[in-house]
Amino acid sequence: MGSFIEFSEHILTGIVQFSTVLMELFGVCVLVFTALKSFLNWIRKSDTNIRLDLAQGIALALEFKMGGEVLRTVVVREWSELGILGAIIVLRGLLTFLIHWEISNEKKEMRGE
Repeated sequence: MGSFIEFSEHILTGIVQFSTVLMELFGVCVLVFTALKSFLNWIRKSDTNIRLDLAQGIALALEFKMGGEVLRTVVVREWSELGILGAIIVLRGLLTFLIHWEISNEKKEMRGE
């Protein structure tokens, strides 16, 4: 029974580590794609919602990155690691909150309120 539990733990750790890397990769891809798209729109001056699109892309990328950090907490072995991960999650959560606040203000400004 002990070897089955160790095997299951090994499989779970591998799945979590792979999923974490995948979530981090998605976040990076969203951020790079959004930045390039916004930059090209800024050069062409073809879109008036550049700031809003960029902010929404950054928020989405941060949410993917935060999802990866939450997954990483599943395999944490020490309290110091958990503290660092907790601090990262709190900081990314605050950044996401501020970006969503900025997005809502930008939308209000665009509507002329």
